[in-house]
Amino acid sequence: MGERKPIESWLTDMDGVLIHEGIPIPGAEEFLKRLKESGKPFLVLTNNSIYTPRDLHARLTRMGLDVPIENIWTSALATAQFLDDQRPNGTAYVIGEAGLTTALHEIGYVLTDTDPDFVILGETRTYSFEAMTKAVRLINNGARFIATNPDETGPSTEGALPATGAVAALITAATGKKPYFVGKPNPLMMRAGLNAIGAHSETSAMIGDRMDTDVLAGLEAGMRTFLVMTGVTQPNEVDRFPYGPSKVVDSIADLIDYV
Repeated sequence: MGERKPIESWLTDMDGVLIHEGIPIPGAEEFLKRLKESGKPFLVLTNNSIYTPRDLHARLTRMGLDVPIENIWTSALATAQFLDDQRPNGTAYVIGEAGLTTALHEIGYVLTDTDPDFVILGETRTYSFEAMTKAVRLINNGARFIATNPDETGPSTEGALPATGAVAALITAATGKKPYFVGKPNPLMMRAGLNAIGAHSETSAMIGDRMDTDVLAGLEAGMRTFLVMTGVTQPNEVDRFPYGPSKVVDSIADLIDYV
């Protein structure tokens, strides 16, 4: 291994790295400020497909974090881009919220429950049994199954919520068809994000709080990886994985001087 090139661009996960349960993690504001001052390309990523970049920008602004809309990259945007590449102007039956439906409308997709090309499953606050039944029947009739992200649970103040991956497992059990997952740890989401900001993997870094999604996706996309201890993966769990991050730090505050 030769010496790594300097980091010219940054990708960072949002939940567990910049914010935790709706509150900024100390150092996040300073890190983002340093990034913007540096002029280096960067993206804030989320596997959650509920919100549009505009929604997320507003939510982050209310918390005191200034992230421009064009610097936000979601699994919904990555999914829309993937579909636009694969089958432009297609049709889809969607289980999801505005983040996903808006992204699909913007690439010219028609949302329908009549013989769609795809069934697309995203995060939603209210998974309806009726919608899941419809998804199962459409997939059985030949619709291709896509899911925005494989996360089985999501965080809430009351505890874990079943998320896209868990509902995908139900649909898979009923149809025998596994979905193609676009979001992390699929490196496709990272590569598409890097392309969106004109960055190259060998001079880019990924900051995340999860070994099994953030670090894995960053590693497979050929980036340097930083794991913070303010989210899902705990210090005693890091060594259990067959791969490791480039560096483990306590929090985003420790990475300010890297920018």
